[in-house]
Amino acid sequence: MPKYIIERDIPGAGALTAEQLQGISQTSCAVLKEMGPKIQWVESYVTDDKVYCVYIAPDQATIKAHAEQGGFPANRISEIKTMIDPTTADA
Repeated sequence: MPKYIIERDIPGAGALTAEQLQGISQTSCAVLKEMGPKIQWVESYVTDDKVYCVYIAPDQATIKAHAEQGGFPANRISEIKTMIDPTTADA
């Protein structure tokens, strides 16, 4: 199943408290539970004004549905085509 990076514009994201991040995570997980196993949240990275999330889903429409149901922005959704890391240099 495809893997995606979702870019979410959230001004002040880097200043969110642990409690606020926990609440956002709980909302996301509740929506995921309702949607079933076709979509999976892998991890997220919080920067000053954005959150970058990695999801596994069958298509972008499923990601958009999750964002709408959870009340989250999904400003850009990009399918991951491949991954590289320092060991790629050794190939």
